[in-house]
Amino acid sequence: MINLALSLLFLPFVSALVILLFLRAKGNLASLVSVFTAAGILILSLLLLFNSQESSLVWNTTWFTMGSWELRFGILLDDPARLLLFIVSFVGLLIHIFSLGYMESDPARPRYFGGLSIFMFSMIGITLADNLIMIFVFWELVGFSSYLLIAHYFQTDEASQASRKAFIVNRVGDFGFLIGIVLTYWTFGTVNLGELADLADFSPSLITTGLCLALACGFIGKSAQFPLHVWLPDAMAGPTPVSALIHAATMVAAGVYLLIRIDFLFTEQALGLIAFLGAAMGLYAGFCALVQRDIKKILAYSTLSQLGYMAAAFGLGAPGLALFHLTTHAFFKALMFLGSGSVIHACHHEQDIFKYGGLRKRMPVTAGTFLIGVLAISGVNFLSGYYSKDAILLWAYNFNLPIFTLLYAGALLTAAYMFRLYFIAFEGEARSEHSQSAKENSLSMTLPLVLLAFLSVLGGYVILYPFNIGSYFAPDLSATALLPHHMWMVVLGTSAWIIGLVVARKLYAQVNQEDPLSQRLPGFFEICQSKLFFDQIYSFYVNKIQDPFCRFMEVMELLFISGLMVRGSAGVTALLAMLAKACYIGRVHVYALWFMLGTLGFIIYSSGIFE
Repeated sequence: MINLALSLLFLPFVSALVILLFLRAKGNLASLVSVFTAAGILILSLLLLFNSQESSLVWNTTWFTMGSWELRFGILLDDPARLLLFIVSFVGLLIHIFSLGYMESDPARPRYFGGLSIFMFSMIGITLADNLIMIFVFWELVGFSSYLLIAHYFQTDEASQASRKAFIVNRVGDFGFLIGIVLTYWTFGTVNLGELADLADFSPSLITTGLCLALACGFIGKSAQFPLHVWLPDAMAGPTPVSALIHAATMVAAGVYLLIRIDFLFTEQALGLIAFLGAAMGLYAGFCALVQRDIKKILAYSTLSQLGYMAAAFGLGAPGLALFHLTTHAFFKALMFLGSGSVIHACHHEQDIFKYGGLRKRMPVTAGTFLIGVLAISGVNFLSGYYSKDAILLWAYNFNLPIFTLLYAGALLTAAYMFRLYFIAFEGEARSEHSQSAKENSLSMTLPLVLLAFLSVLGGYVILYPFNIGSYFAPDLSATALLPHHMWMVVLGTSAWIIGLVVARKLYAQVNQEDPLSQRLPGFFEICQSKLFFDQIYSFYVNKIQDPFCRFMEVMELLFISGLMVRGSAGVTALLAMLAKACYIGRVHVYALWFMLGTLGFIIYSSGIFE
């Protein structure tokens, strides 16, 4: 099994090397190599998924040593790792297949598919890593590959700026994560996950809230949570399949997976803060999504909201529910992102939903599968999102009513803005020439939609999961089923999506080029559009505080460090050397003069005249 896991890890790395070194001018061959590699990854992950001989597989070897300190390269293959491997590999393969059609005419396909392989290597590394330092190494590789893929259209200002923004904002979170790793090693003397779990159980008093929050910075950055959420909507400048893979199903979920990996290291205070921030993000992102015109940005804010639900579940002490919602979300959100890609491709890369309309008649497969995704994320009964999201709502209702209130309001908004998106884009009449001429895409783009729609329906039925996977979140689900107010929550959950559907139907069933909400509630619309001015606040900080401070420090460095301390001391030394050199000119009478002056000075000093 170790050989299988190592093969699974390094297969995409070999693929990336082959593509980027030998196939940079051969787009068709590069895409096929990447797709077949993704298929091989899925096969290997399925072999690991259905192997029930060992519930947990641990292996490591020495990477390098420095004195008495030793860094080990290791693998921890347990139930959460098997599940995430399946999600990454299955969704990854479908996105590779979808990309064959979506990127067909792109001249930079080798770079694109090579970037996908690097990303797959990085995500699998995070999933299998058995220690925090190894996680951090692959964590940074994920950030690097995300930067490459967001910047695929680097010729445009939007893509180049978005990639830099994503990279820099994530470095802020990763810096906090690195501090957390250092504090963890300082406190426990190890960063191995298994050893940390044993030590945390034995000495829980060593765990501090500061250590927890530092480690959680990795989650806040990678999963785009407050206050580092600003990079994700802009990251939609990359190709749409990239948005589906990185910013819906896998990379942003890595932050939640990290929390689950180290849940034993969190204090009650840290968990409470994470739960509150997650619930608040669920509501905030919903308001932002409600006024967006760009189809991908609506889905991006929706992702922020659903990640908030996962954070709230984790913070309320139900990591199994967080992982369960991560799983169902990966299916229906990847479906909707690929569905948006299908629409964008058919409409000549138009992304304004108010310039669509009537697409259900022209793109029936895309419209039908997209509607399934909308129903799932809205929590419509008996689809995947109904089971995972309503379980979180029930848990919150029983253990923290204020957080439940935020989450329920977020559920109302989710249904409203998702049905808004569907009605504006797919119903009514065509509102542009692009929409009028749209037609269904090729099989390589529609087949992944059908498969993801299938899982968006059945992904909530835990009985269909292999037992060794379902057993991880089954205890939390079983505990949820035994909580009081279960039937009351069914009524509340059903009412949320019905209210959202009715409001969206009333406002958006028949629209023109303008948003009806901007005409009916202009003040509310402008507040939502402002996104609470986070981008403006960060721009003000960078332009008015950080940049002037950096320029001031640069001047100080040039004047005092490079100037006075370095060049100044060197100049004084050089001057003294020149004076000393002038004394030695090779003439005897000059040496005699210096000898007499020195003798005279010594006599005067010895006489005590200066005392």
